[in-house]
Amino acid sequence: MKTAKDIMTEEVITIEPETSVEEAAELMSQYNVSGLPVLENGKLTGIVTEKDLIVKDKKLHFPEYINLIGGIIYLESYKKFQEEFKKYIAVKVKDLMTKQVETISPDTPVSEIADLMSKEEVNRLPVLDGDELVGIVTRGDLIKNMSKK
Repeated sequence: MKTAKDIMTEEVITIEPETSVEEAAELMSQYNVSGLPVLENGKLTGIVTEKDLIVKDKKLHFPEYINLIGGIIYLESYKKFQEEFKKYIAVKVKDLMTKQVETISPDTPVSEIADLMSKEEVNRLPVLDGDELVGIVTRGDLIKNMSKK
């Protein structure tokens, strides 16, 4: 049975929380990757993706609301608006990154990786051996693995 260590990319391009959003975009473009793990003092603290950058670059959509008996009722998710606003004004990766990152170990079976990506709706999973980032598995890696069968 194949595991993460059999299909992962070991040379992972990473960035630090204080990296500028522009530099993160340049690195993604330069290395043709759609996401970058964020490391602080060698420890995984988040991940920044193309989706995060797109949210920053899109036109900010203010939630519509109605004033009802002196109270404001938002017709859309105000929490979602707050999250998008934080990304919209972000200057550093730490302001934009996803902090709750799903991870896998080198011994995670490929079938579990596919299930986790589908369930969590993520395109990449950092591979940790203890606290150390040792690789990353992307949906592309899963597809390549399927074509080798």
